[in-house]
Amino acid sequence: MNVIQERLTALRSKMQEHDINYYVVPTADFHQSEYVGEHFKARKFITGFSGSAGVAVVGLDGAWLWVDGRYFLQAGEQLQGTTVELMKMGEPGVPTLDAFINSNLKKGEKIGFDGRVVSMDEGQLYDEIAKKHEGCIEYSVDLIDEIWTDRPPLSEKPAFDLDVKYTGKTVAEKLADIREKMVEAEADMHVVTTLDDICWTLNIRGDDIDFFPLVLSYALMDEKSYHLYIDERKLDDDIKARFAVDGVVIHPYNDIYEDIKKIPADTRLMLDASKVNYALFCNIADSVKKIDVMNPEMVFKNVKNPVELENIRKAQIKDSIAHLRLMKWLKENVGKIEMTELSVANKLDEFRAELGNFIRPSFEPISSYGAHAAIVHYAPSPETDIPVLPKGLHLTDTGAGFYEGSTDITRTYVVGEITDQMKKDFTLVAISNLSLANAKFLYGCNGVILDAYARKPFWDRHLNFNHGTGHGVGYLLNIHEGPASFRWVYRKGNQCVIDEGMVITDEPGIYIEGSHGVRLENELLCVLDEVNEYGKFLKFEPITLVPFDLDAIDPDFMTPEERKQLNDYHKHVYEVIAPYLEEDERDYLAKYTREV
Repeated sequence: MNVIQERLTALRSKMQEHDINYYVVPTADFHQSEYVGEHFKARKFITGFSGSAGVAVVGLDGAWLWVDGRYFLQAGEQLQGTTVELMKMGEPGVPTLDAFINSNLKKGEKIGFDGRVVSMDEGQLYDEIAKKHEGCIEYSVDLIDEIWTDRPPLSEKPAFDLDVKYTGKTVAEKLADIREKMVEAEADMHVVTTLDDICWTLNIRGDDIDFFPLVLSYALMDEKSYHLYIDERKLDDDIKARFAVDGVVIHPYNDIYEDIKKIPADTRLMLDASKVNYALFCNIADSVKKIDVMNPEMVFKNVKNPVELENIRKAQIKDSIAHLRLMKWLKENVGKIEMTELSVANKLDEFRAELGNFIRPSFEPISSYGAHAAIVHYAPSPETDIPVLPKGLHLTDTGAGFYEGSTDITRTYVVGEITDQMKKDFTLVAISNLSLANAKFLYGCNGVILDAYARKPFWDRHLNFNHGTGHGVGYLLNIHEGPASFRWVYRKGNQCVIDEGMVITDEPGIYIEGSHGVRLENELLCVLDEVNEYGKFLKFEPITLVPFDLDAIDPDFMTPEERKQLNDYHKHVYEVIAPYLEEDERDYLAKYTREV
């Protein structure tokens, strides 16, 4: 019996003590964060799967893990020998998690989960399923905590100020904007549990989640005050003094659960049902009117202000220079010096640090050589790290957190001899990327419509990539920032009208199991194109300025228009980046931005 099997046995014992038949373990913290700190990695603990997304269900006689297409290969490998069955979301014959529980739950049985890590709408759904079977839910027990004897504690790392020269707006201005939305919604109070929304509003950042500069906190605001629930030890005297001026009142982190019970009965409370956890929701009196809308902070921060955009361009230039230097170093040294996936990732961060104001990577770096690149979200570790050899392709999907903003860039490099098929795959991905980047569209389009620009070159060949095409990018916040995104399938909370000032990634890919993977990712800034009698037309400006490796481009596979798009992009890359480079670097850039 391996360690995962032992943990499952221990969990089932606790389930029996509480008469629980199915226990749900999501990938979440108390704030519905996409990425979580070490204390909250319960799903990894109970399944062994280390990916950033997935939900486990443990029954008394079995265990199951639902993951999306990004993680099919990784989960398949990590679940071996655990007895946890892989459920490939969206695949034929694979039920959704809700449908699975509904079909397997017997009369009078109980569904269990920690209500603090399950959203309000998810908790209500589990309750409905249980009642349908004349059963019930148990949301007040953290059974993983009862068996995780060496569980890491909650982070105690300090917060830090982000100056208005980076944020572009003061806290007072942001609070005024939010209160205007409260008035529009006819709300008296607003509860916020999303860490990036709180950090954005208060112009603070932290270190409570690896790679994501966020601070564990809740907020409850009204027309006069902003009540912040946080470990006060995280705040220095300067931050506290600034908060006092802005009407920010500090409370202990967990007091929100009792304080929210005290909201007057006639209050109209604005909240986001997909973001407020179920336990917190259950503490709100039934008499309180709940106004379920998307957090206005989420919408505000998705559109970058002029100061943020000026800074973001600076961050992109820095990271583009770092990537060019990595490309040159990689190609010139592979096979001559020892290098591995991890050392390549570390080398890139060295180049970033040399450019100033570099804080940390903006997400766990993907540095994948050869067949590892076919695993969409593979992240090297000391256990999986392999040498990079002078043959095939190497993929890096990494980001940087600068004070000037966050970046997210993917490039695939030729490090030696490659096959004709690899060239065709690379060229197809480049065509797809450039197709979306060159889209022009009438205001009112969302990411579902625009995603088709990237998918069409794949679909024309009866191919596809099993992940979204792009996501919004936070300003030194979450690297995946909704609601802006490019997805061909509608997803609640991740679609909105695409508008000026939004920064969204463009990252198609192709993944050949056991052989190679190719992904090319640029960040696109939505800008005004033209206003005429038909309305406002928009377009995208690529702000990522790193060459697509011409060693992997097959021009004969491209139409004249597609070659022009590539040449135009490369011309722009050279014009912007060349002035910042040394002579040998400029020559290298010229080589890889030449016309094809």
